[in-house]
Amino acid sequence: MANQFQLFKRRRFSAMFFTQFLGAFNDNVFKQALILVLTYTAASQIGVEVSILNNLAAMLFILPYFLFSALAGQIADKYEKSKLTRLTKILELTIMCVAAVGFVFEWYALLFVALFLMGTHSTFFGPIKYAYLPQAMKKDELVGANGLFQMGTSLAILIGMIVAGLLTQLPASLYWISATVIVVALLGYIATRYIPITPAMQPDLKVNWNIFTTSMATVRYLYALPFLFFVVLGNSWFWFYGATFLTQTPEFSKVILNGDESVVIFLLTLFSVGVSIGSLLCKSLTRNKVSLRLLPFGILGLSLFAIDLYFSLSGLNLTISHDRLFGISDLFGVTGSWRVFADLFFLGFSGGLYIVPLYASMQAYAPKSHRARIVGANNIFNAIFMVVSAIFAIVILNTLKLSLPQLFLVTGLLNIVFGVFLYIKLNKHLKQAVIQTHDAV
Repeated sequence: MANQFQLFKRRRFSAMFFTQFLGAFNDNVFKQALILVLTYTAASQIGVEVSILNNLAAMLFILPYFLFSALAGQIADKYEKSKLTRLTKILELTIMCVAAVGFVFEWYALLFVALFLMGTHSTFFGPIKYAYLPQAMKKDELVGANGLFQMGTSLAILIGMIVAGLLTQLPASLYWISATVIVVALLGYIATRYIPITPAMQPDLKVNWNIFTTSMATVRYLYALPFLFFVVLGNSWFWFYGATFLTQTPEFSKVILNGDESVVIFLLTLFSVGVSIGSLLCKSLTRNKVSLRLLPFGILGLSLFAIDLYFSLSGLNLTISHDRLFGISDLFGVTGSWRVFADLFFLGFSGGLYIVPLYASMQAYAPKSHRARIVGANNIFNAIFMVVSAIFAIVILNTLKLSLPQLFLVTGLLNIVFGVFLYIKLNKHLKQAVIQTHDAV
């Protein structure tokens, strides 16, 4: 474990780590602050339902992943990555200045434009980040680096959401939010100045600027590489799974646990810390090797603890108070609550064991010349699976009229089916992928 953190002494790792950490943190400060402003201020001012505004916000952030991921992958393969990263951070700084104007003057249309542009920024940064790691890291560092990146992303998302909540409680909150997102974007740009030059993998590539034909071509290319295709499906399933649980956390906290905002943050913290610890352990458990040996344990845990969450919630001895919402200390004294908390922690822990081997495999077995485009294709599928997750939850909860615990149960059972299918397919095509990678070297 100690050796894993030694990577922070290497500029080639730490510069990109802090660049991506600050980017993910800023994304979530901005998104969460905007959602809170829409929920508590904008909806009443402009006479639109909160759910419509929040769903519009979610759609605008994810839309660029559909539109630009394949193009972003081409650009990341064609150009040197440290310069590209600096350009994306200059773009982020510009967008945050636009967002600051939107917050200060309460121009909500401008904030929606900034949100779409931030989604675009994240779309272009993703392929750079994940294609950079296998170039900059040694072979025995790749799993550890991915574990740290996954830990950093989980914590950045969590801390960003908490900070956004705190900022919205301050006097002159819109000014504080504006200043924060600009300062963090500036710090992210400073971090990029320390990223070493990383040569382009295919400098002669002719970029196809037609976002529709290039998206289709990228997906077709991925489909022709069966092992990587199923790795990407596995990655995207994790986004489906995580979105299904995390999107329901506020309602789960309020409706089932009768909890206040502090309980929401506590539940998100349990899940995020679980993901972080599971991700960090992958290096030690795989002995630094890119391997799928942890994948079955991740699949099993994701199903086992989702199913147990259904039973633990069903057996919860909770007396709902209509006078006030419970805080964390109130719930600690409720019989059965610790089992619920343990389930959420180990769901995150299992997710870390599941996702790190898949990301490391995607980087290790992707053809060097097309590595960023594979990441771009991965982002397209991630976006699709997240949208499907939202539709799935609506069908389960609103159409079929099942409860939230039943949604968790159904998701856990589906994970068994998908997980067995995925593991069989990956093992079937792994040997071919190893041969192709060896021949390419």
